[in-house]
Amino acid sequence: MIDDLDPIAHAAALIRCPSVTPDEAGALAYMEARLAHAGFACKRLRFQSEGLPEVDNLYARIGEGAPHLCFAGHVDVVPPGDEAAWTVAPFGAEIRNGALYGRGAVDMKGAIAAMMAASFRYLHDKGGQAPGSISFLITADEEGPAVDGTRAVVEWMRQAGERPDHCLVGEPTHPSRMGEAIKIGRRGSLSGRLTVRGVQGHTAYPDRNRNPLTGLVGALKRIIDERLDDGSRNFAPSNLEVTSIDTGNPAVNVVPASATAQFNIRFNDLHTAASLTERMRTLIADGLAGRGLTHEIAFESNADAFLTEPGGWVEMLASVSREVTGLTPALSTEGGTSDARFIKDICPVVEYGLVNKTIHQIDEHTPITDLLMLTDIYYRFLQRYFASA
Repeated sequence: MIDDLDPIAHAAALIRCPSVTPDEAGALAYMEARLAHAGFACKRLRFQSEGLPEVDNLYARIGEGAPHLCFAGHVDVVPPGDEAAWTVAPFGAEIRNGALYGRGAVDMKGAIAAMMAASFRYLHDKGGQAPGSISFLITADEEGPAVDGTRAVVEWMRQAGERPDHCLVGEPTHPSRMGEAIKIGRRGSLSGRLTVRGVQGHTAYPDRNRNPLTGLVGALKRIIDERLDDGSRNFAPSNLEVTSIDTGNPAVNVVPASATAQFNIRFNDLHTAASLTERMRTLIADGLAGRGLTHEIAFESNADAFLTEPGGWVEMLASVSREVTGLTPALSTEGGTSDARFIKDICPVVEYGLVNKTIHQIDEHTPITDLLMLTDIYYRFLQRYFASA
């Protein structure tokens, strides 16, 4: 029988569900059963966009009043990769040398287990009811397209009048040891796909062709050389990286008809996806000017930069983290995107989870001490959060 106050038992049960995105593989069913047993009202929310598989999500809430704290995260995981390279079964949830192994142990079933155990412990202290509301927003679509997961649930919450006062996302946060960081924001992401078209021909007759690669290189040099900014108060400088160049041309003596490149920009709060799109269009046109070439450019963005202002509840979490770990956490905006980018549209959100050393790796694992420490931090935060109301 599962001990609801034991985060290790919850984490092991979740890891044993092989929930490679977007399959929840029983992980949401396990959570729903444990949360319902504790008195949470649970809703399974299924969404499906055209051309994508159906995604299962869970929203659970106990209490009706304020303040309302939401715990958010995902049970889907990336594939284990070469299972023969693992020293343990990827979904076996084996404990070895004081650590819990398995895909999702860090990213982020361990944090979800800590959230559950901390909430159950707090509710037990309060006779089964918080002086406010606690909710869980859990998806199986964070590691995938992220279309029918948290983003869709947030829209459902908006329409249903479910608006938390604050949200804590359990993404792995710390570079090397617990207590190093609280993520108070994330940079935005803008991807571009540039295709340059010319005139195909023999390399020995340059007067008869127009080389699209020459133009593509000129355009890429123009955007690479552009210094986007020097960073802002809470964010590192924006950076642009070229991620692929392709012609599909197997011949060495033929100038191709077209060439394509892809690039990605991680940008801070000095820009928006819209402003950078226009800036890139101008720079690319400048780099291609006078070459007799045509081009097409398509952009896609999954997030603008956002920041949750420090102070108040953020300092409360920092204080609890300091008490438990002995470290003063940095208020960080490093890293890629997370589902916090959707949640920030309905309430202030920060991220605080486990050490991120082994995420997506062979033999992903978390020390048991870290898992217990995170549970204690969530529990103390719940105490302080509702006591301050």
